[in-house]
Amino acid sequence: MHIQNLIHRKWLIALPIFALVMFAGLGLDLRAHGLVWRFLYSVTGEETPLKQANGFIAYLSNFTRPQPNTATSTPIRDTQVNPLGVNTFLDNEVEPAKRERQMQMIHDAGFVWIRQQFRWDDLEISARGDFTDRRNAQVINAWDKYDNIVGLTQKYTVQIIARLNSPPAWSQSAANRVPGYAPPADFTDYVNYAVTVATRYKGVIHHYQIWNEPNISPEWGHAAPDPEAYTDLLCRTYKALKAVDPSITVITGTLAPTNAIDGQNLNDYVFLQRMYDAGAGHCFDILGVQGYGLLSGPTDHRTRAMDINYSHGLWLRDLMIANGDAAKAIWIGEMAWNPVPDTPGIADKMRFGQVGDEQAARYAIEGYERARTEWPWVGVICYWYFKRADESIKDQSWYYFRLVDPDFTPRPVYDAFKAYALSRRAAQ
Repeated sequence: MHIQNLIHRKWLIALPIFALVMFAGLGLDLRAHGLVWRFLYSVTGEETPLKQANGFIAYLSNFTRPQPNTATSTPIRDTQVNPLGVNTFLDNEVEPAKRERQMQMIHDAGFVWIRQQFRWDDLEISARGDFTDRRNAQVINAWDKYDNIVGLTQKYTVQIIARLNSPPAWSQSAANRVPGYAPPADFTDYVNYAVTVATRYKGVIHHYQIWNEPNISPEWGHAAPDPEAYTDLLCRTYKALKAVDPSITVITGTLAPTNAIDGQNLNDYVFLQRMYDAGAGHCFDILGVQGYGLLSGPTDHRTRAMDINYSHGLWLRDLMIANGDAAKAIWIGEMAWNPVPDTPGIADKMRFGQVGDEQAARYAIEGYERARTEWPWVGVICYWYFKRADESIKDQSWYYFRLVDPDFTPRPVYDAFKAYALSRRAAQ
């Protein structure tokens, strides 16, 4: 009995010491980014201990409910491609030499795709069928700039995803004129513009994206998003582009990740299902989505349907499968994390979350790697974005996603892509 009491007392002393050592070891591990830290980061995308703990509890709830069906064993078209893409604003560069410098840097960083706007309001500017630019003292052919851009992509062996949006004022109703965003009063005008672009660049541009983020009000003329109207626009354009060239690949407008159902923005799951209900399944080859991580890193595996994180697109893939589109790919139109500084005066500074330059660079590469290794249904991913022509929007938080400053100074994320592309080539 005496021996049992002695053992009991030793355990009473040892257990708190053991617990203290374990907690101290855990603290040291988390502080030094050791094995436990790396595991928690790999499932939560969080880097601070408290957020990791909360995130891990939420992650465990994945195992208490059905998970998205992604049909990873299904043969999927349009995925056997180099995924490295980047969004460009080459149309904003006035000087052809600066456009070429951009393309040289894009090529040098290993990108093989650009997602570039072919702005309707920058081509058919003043009236139906008029492709003359009279906005400045010198009257020019509105196609000249875009012909130059297309020529540069051929020179640097980069493919174009042509984003077709931004209707001119003449195409909109008098009551619904929102420069660059409101849909045209007559969808036939949009179809004709798309056909004109596709005909001019037949055999050169093979991928066309129909609109951008039609499920949020700012991209639909500040009106309530209308999945049925957008599907009508998509289907008309799809048929017309295939008539120009059956090999053209049609991508839906990228769906903005949102939980809102408020008359201003419409949840992307709801929007996509209503598209399918309106017949969209026959009117696109690839689903376009956005891939922002926002408030957590690219390794966030939490899959609650209402979470807006890098895993958000899994449920869009689930919806595609439920609607018989398992063989179609998803391409990510925009992906990035925002190293917005703490500088006063930046509007909506935390709108997209906030990371440091090193984090933005690391997250971008980890995002591509996660898609490559876990998501065989994803094809091209276009980083948001390469550069702006000037600093005129420096007071806007989205300006800071850039890879390169307006003066062509590379940001850390540019160098990270360059190294990543080099490592991919070495591994092949």
